[in-house]
Amino acid sequence: MRSILSGNFAGSPRVALFTGAAAIALAMPAAAQAQDAASDEGEEFASNVIVVTATKREQTLQQTPISVSVTSGETLEQAQIRDVLDLQTVAPSLRVSQLQNSSSSTFIIRGFGNGDNNFGIEPSVGVFIDGVFRSRSASSLNDLANVQRIEVLNGPQSTLFGKNASAGVISVITREPQFKFGGGVEASYGNFNNIQIKGDVTGPISENIAFSLDGSYNKRDGYARIVNLDKDLSDRNRWTARGQLLIEPTADLRIRAIADYSSIDESCCTVSTLVAGPTAAAVVGVGGALSTDFFSYDAYLNRVPVNQVDNYGGSVQMDWETGPISVTSITAYRELKNFVDQDVDFTSADIVNEIRDQKVDTFTQELRIASDFDGPINFLLGGFYFDEKINQESDLITGAAARPFFSLLAGNPLVFNGVEAGLGLPQNSIFSPGALTAESYSMDNTSWSIFGTVDFEVFDGLVLTGGFNYTKDKKDFALSQTSYDELANINLVDAYIVGGIAQALSIPTSQVTPAVIQSFATGQATAPVFQFIASQAINPATNQLLALAPFQFQPPFLNIPNAVEDGKTRDDDFSYTLRAAYDVSDRVNVYFSYATGFKASSVNLSRDSRPLFGDYIPGPYRSSILAPSSPIRDGGLGVPNLTTGSRFAGPEEAKVWEVGLKASLPGVNINLALFDQTLKGFQSFLFTGTGFQLNNAGEQSVKGFELDTRINPADGLVFTFAATYLDPLYDSFTESPVGDLSGERPGGIPSWNLATSATYTHEFDAGHRLISRLDYAHESNTRINNGLPTYGPNNFMREVNLVNASITLALENGFEIGAWARNLLDDKYILTVFDGVAQAGTVSGYPSAPRTYGGVVRYKF
Repeated sequence: MRSILSGNFAGSPRVALFTGAAAIALAMPAAAQAQDAASDEGEEFASNVIVVTATKREQTLQQTPISVSVTSGETLEQAQIRDVLDLQTVAPSLRVSQLQNSSSSTFIIRGFGNGDNNFGIEPSVGVFIDGVFRSRSASSLNDLANVQRIEVLNGPQSTLFGKNASAGVISVITREPQFKFGGGVEASYGNFNNIQIKGDVTGPISENIAFSLDGSYNKRDGYARIVNLDKDLSDRNRWTARGQLLIEPTADLRIRAIADYSSIDESCCTVSTLVAGPTAAAVVGVGGALSTDFFSYDAYLNRVPVNQVDNYGGSVQMDWETGPISVTSITAYRELKNFVDQDVDFTSADIVNEIRDQKVDTFTQELRIASDFDGPINFLLGGFYFDEKINQESDLITGAAARPFFSLLAGNPLVFNGVEAGLGLPQNSIFSPGALTAESYSMDNTSWSIFGTVDFEVFDGLVLTGGFNYTKDKKDFALSQTSYDELANINLVDAYIVGGIAQALSIPTSQVTPAVIQSFATGQATAPVFQFIASQAINPATNQLLALAPFQFQPPFLNIPNAVEDGKTRDDDFSYTLRAAYDVSDRVNVYFSYATGFKASSVNLSRDSRPLFGDYIPGPYRSSILAPSSPIRDGGLGVPNLTTGSRFAGPEEAKVWEVGLKASLPGVNINLALFDQTLKGFQSFLFTGTGFQLNNAGEQSVKGFELDTRINPADGLVFTFAATYLDPLYDSFTESPVGDLSGERPGGIPSWNLATSATYTHEFDAGHRLISRLDYAHESNTRINNGLPTYGPNNFMREVNLVNASITLALENGFEIGAWARNLLDDKYILTVFDGVAQAGTVSGYPSAPRTYGGVVRYKF
């Protein structure tokens, strides 16, 4: 077993500096960053009491025997954290990466997470808002309004949440309606003409009914520019609205109803070129341009991207208490609509564009029964039902510059005219402007689970916990595609063989049917001739058509379900948790746990979805004629240029050992967790240049620790320090898109993630307060990937150093005025990189956002 102390802990000077600071401060409760806030119950800021519900019971952070970080609503307000993309700056075990548009982001905890560029992939990190599971990141990315706190639960969560999460959970808890009238309004203005407005109001309707309304509006010019179109890029244009009712008809019954709507209509995201490959000259040759100054925020596109997200729904939560037993029911229905129209070659040349129209309908029902006995045994028992329907229509569209562009790459502007004449295709048909693919995908996913925990207090201070989750999941999916590319509909080996047979038999190629080929290949006299033709067909020296293979980007698609592939996955799993928690004293708690987790199979809802190897075995150069026996070939289902890939990826199974310490000393809080976490069958999802490949890694593991501390050395002064150290490994990953990665460190996972802050609140005699906050987030230098499928090995690196600051004058009458800055020092780094689309040798990537700053005015009543 690798030691969690193995590896280079020295890191950069920044790591050494802040590790030293942590030792001096002796760390403060992590969680958090929840540090700064007084709770809703009116506890004083200095009391260090942070209430969480990570175990589905209200407990203080120090009493919660799991690794959880908490960010309070006050911290969100002071740090100007508007959505979960910014949350990672105060929760170092969490990383959020935004991809090619406003709706595509990846949530990663302890180095584990999946891309959200494909709606068929279940998230490894579950997002819950007010107890309702949000199945796709696009439904949880809008501005966070009226938030009470955000809890980030690290490691697999199965026994407390009916929807299994193999890597962790982000749980957002908003403020419920109050029976006392109140509210607030806020307006902020910043650089890039950023206007942010939000407000909320709450109060009683009757003696036992309260309401709340809240909303937000966020509009900003783009911090990037599409140079050739003179249009903004990476802008903000989003709003939210939500209404709540809290009904308390009796003393033991509470009903909370929530309805919300959010909208995003933006142009995102900025892509720059890290490596301009050999195809760059052809882009220029057809009158196009591409960005080569990575952090200039200058982009070149043939159209302004359209990103539209509409997300709405409602939930009803009922809580009934009868003596020591409480019952909770949460019923929710949600709809998500996501529309993207984007130039996906990321140049000003009109080569290829994509339209994607997606819709997701989700119904969830959770029912929990929990006890609060005075005796040594307490329990929680729950059931969860999930029903989701996904529909997607996608199109790739060939632009007017495509044929000239690829002709230049081929080295002859008339090359495709000759190919068309030789293959009997209409002139100017290859890469002609218009539809390249028309795609239709759908998936129905239903699952149910039973979960629960039992706590047994052996003696005062020692609690043993056992938990379980049994999940049954089924997915039914259908995928179809029409590929219009004339060249890609012809297999170049088979075309040569058919031509050779026609010549040998002195018949037209149209008469070389499968039956003729079979007879010619097996005939006593003709078999040797067939073998000779076949050997020439797979030899680039004799079959010059093979040089055209790199231009066959979108070959025909084998629709599913079919006679061999039923378009179904069926999974079930029993996960469990074992934990011992001991109160060493009134101020010090320790725990030890072993937990398993599970995530059901994911489906590749993309044009790169191909049969599993075995269902089909392609021949040389994807030849159908030379393909060996397989169910798809023998069933006559094959299409030209068919190859294998990943229709779906099997389940993920997680396990984690964890040892934790939580201490609440006078003025100092400490949370420490050491863990050894493994995922078998991790669902790896990688862009390959023209599509997305979904694979199961055999096993991926990570060892490390999480330290969260908080110190209150004097009245009004609070320091926090949080650190996550990760030592990940691909224990086994033999069939990755970039080769065998077994034994290698996974790319994109930094060894160190740090988050530290200092907050000082100066109280004036008149009751006014001046609140100053400075925070710093760091990711140590790390390789971004393990290689790119087309470009190959590389050494692209990322290091993050973000400084954020704010100052607020809060007057006694409820008015506040302040200033804020995020990324104050304008740190620049690469978010991620990918192979240039249909541009072999080019590497594109996403630059980080620049410095933003502004002023804010609030009034709370």
